[in-house]
Amino acid sequence: MLQIQLADNEVNFLQDFVRKGRKSARELTRARILLLSNQQTEITEIVKILGISRSTTLNIRKRYLDEGLPNALFDKSRSGQPIKYTEKHVAEVIALACSSSPDGSKRWSLSLLTEELRKKEGFETIGKESVRLILKKAKLNLG
Repeated sequence: MLQIQLADNEVNFLQDFVRKGRKSARELTRARILLLSNQQTEITEIVKILGISRSTTLNIRKRYLDEGLPNALFDKSRSGQPIKYTEKHVAEVIALACSSSPDGSKRWSLSLLTEELRKKEGFETIGKESVRLILKKAKLNLG
């Protein structure tokens, strides 16, 4: 098994990390795994003490050895889904919502806005929820 030997400054950092501030449960568990591993605690004991799986313990220990302390404690950033509508698109949605409603309607509804937007270039696939979220972020209330 992989032996973990933390430097004194890493041990102090992890002890402070566990005691102070608000951290996610995952980060705290990872810090505790490293602290217990540094004390040469068996993996089966760590699993029992922290109530986690064996693979979690092994993965965090391996990540510490391969990539260092920050990468062992924190998740890597994730790119997420790219933004579908640019600021220009958002401005068009808001402008349409602020314009006068179509004949036969007292005001714009999400369905009407979506229908009208789908006729325009760049909005062929826009849905009611996307329109709602754009208007919500703009703090625009049509009601």
